[in-house]
Amino acid sequence: MRERRAWWLRHLMQWHWISSAICLIGMLLFSVTGITLNHPNAIKVETHVERAEIQIGPAMRDTLARIAESSPSGPLPPVLRRWLADELGQPVPTLPAEWSSDEIYLAMPRPGGDAWLSIDLATGTVEYERVDRGTVAWLNDLHKGRNTGPAWSLFIDLFAAACIVFSLTGLFILWIHARQRPLVWPMVGLGALIPLLIIVLFMH
Repeated sequence: MRERRAWWLRHLMQWHWISSAICLIGMLLFSVTGITLNHPNAIKVETHVERAEIQIGPAMRDTLARIAESSPSGPLPPVLRRWLADELGQPVPTLPAEWSSDEIYLAMPRPGGDAWLSIDLATGTVEYERVDRGTVAWLNDLHKGRNTGPAWSLFIDLFAAACIVFSLTGLFILWIHARQRPLVWPMVGLGALIPLLIIVLFMH
């Protein structure tokens, strides 16, 4: 029994420290942004707005008009995205645009801000606006997974799985040491009781 207990403890400790090392930076990030999300009015946010207006050539304008008539959906053509990125100094994503007979509108949401551009097919005028709400807003959006893309969404899933491993291995380690530490289960129960009481007594 003692050897079996030592074997379990050794493997649980190994999985526990590995998962804790993987989760360390992510847990700090999500903990800090949990506080900033919980107190949005206490943090001063400075919003920076960048606007630009450029002109596309007649050939590209005619090409876009033909696309709008034949297939009014999908992203902007690659050649136009590259040209816009050079002119605006910002990458233009391959997101679906809103096409109509006289205008193309592309929303470009991003963490910590927003951006959009519209193309007037009659005049060839491109209007662009980019809003930056600062580092705190950017970190808050990372916490929520807002407009962060599939790679960050996958990271959140993997991070959550590592946190589950970290928590469960910690629980089993506590169970192994519970006989020598009588406060283990009262403390675990208190950790479950406090949020339950807050929900029951203060949420209506």
